Amino acid sequence: MTLNKSWLALSMTAAMSVSVYAHANTTINALFMSQAAYSKSDIQAMTQGFEKANPDIKVNLEFVPYEALHDKIIAAKGAGANGYDVVLYDVIWPAEFAKFGILKDVTKRIKPSWQDKIFKGAWTTVKYDHKYWGMPWILDTKYLFYNKKMLKEAGITHPPRTLSELSEQAKIIKDKGLVKYPMVWSWAQSEALICDYTTLVSSYNGVFFKDGKPQFASGGSLKAVQFMKKTLTDKLSNPNSREYLEEDVRKVFSSGDAAFALNWTYMYNLANDPKQSQVAGDVGVEPMPGEHLGDVGAVNGSMGLGITSNSQHPDADWKFISYLTSQKVQDKYSKLSLPIWKASYDKPAVLKGQKELVEAAKISIGAMLARPQTAQYPRLSNTLQQAIQRVLQNKQSARDAMQQANQVISRLH
Repeated sequence: MTLNKSWLALSMTAAMSVSVYAHANTTINALFMSQAAYSKSDIQAMTQGFEKANPDIKVNLEFVPYEALHDKIIAAKGAGANGYDVVLYDVIWPAEFAKFGILKDVTKRIKPSWQDKIFKGAWTTVKYDHKYWGMPWILDTKYLFYNKKMLKEAGITHPPRTLSELSEQAKIIKDKGLVKYPMVWSWAQSEALICDYTTLVSSYNGVFFKDGKPQFASGGSLKAVQFMKKTLTDKLSNPNSREYLEEDVRKVFSSGDAAFALNWTYMYNLANDPKQSQVAGDVGVEPMPGEHLGDVGAVNGSMGLGITSNSQHPDADWKFISYLTSQKVQDKYSKLSLPIWKASYDKPAVLKGQKELVEAAKISIGAMLARPQTAQYPRLSNTLQQAIQRVLQNKQSARDAMQQANQVISRLH
């Protein structure tokens, strides 16, 4: 009888232990993109570090191309608790996600001490309607990359300081026969095109809206499209740019087939890697020049990490997000994406091998132009993509195409 009681007590203890253990172990499903910024291997390594520090939490990672990220997040809302818990999202989506209840409001989780320690441009990535919908993670903008050796061979003593100088230097390089098409861009009909366009609008000190009315057919917004078209007409820009995404741009520049390229942070170290670049050691980087001397152009291409409204364990999700966005982790993995933390930009680990990039970032981050914040952004972007492509494909004048875009967007906004 005593033996049976002992066995029963032992069995109950074991069952309780299993129950507690099962309850303590949480699985997070996280969605990331498989291009630009942090590499897949970087994110996997970060996650392993998190799981080691938090053995009661397991993270399942899924990677998709940027072009599929938005629709994956939207579609997963219908999956309920079986969907994603943590998602990477673009700066252009918070308005839409907030309106349709895609993300949880995490305003109360943001520590007040973080506000001044993180760049203002990073906070705009996750803020909408006076609320925070996640933590900024990828602080990014596009830079002008240039081939130092090619400029030197052309007798050019400094990188371009204005957009006019950019075209002038490209023509010198072309006329000397150093490369057929000196400039390369991401102008495929995609969001990449809008990022390049926004950078140039910023360079021309343009605005997208004024008093609530679209301004795409005037000022800097129109000049940007006219500049893009002229570089194609003058055969200064690679015509294949109209089909290129960022990785295509990186490969063309890295093969030595361009003197200038507009691209994200991640290209700097990859283009300087002799294992995958023929121009390693000759890669220069500067803020995109503006219309006038002293002006620069930049687009807010940042991304945030948020908790989906379906998630059943937001505390574990926030632990994961807090770990990935921490200064210690970001400083460690700063070669493809620079940290959101101001103090990081003076850290030897961050500066090592990329001081030129960090110096450019200090300027560009403060000049980032945000793409329009609207719940109708996907339709607005598609309208602009189609209009700009018609110009680049010689199907319509810049003024006519952008006036049509104005009319459509005025009905959306």
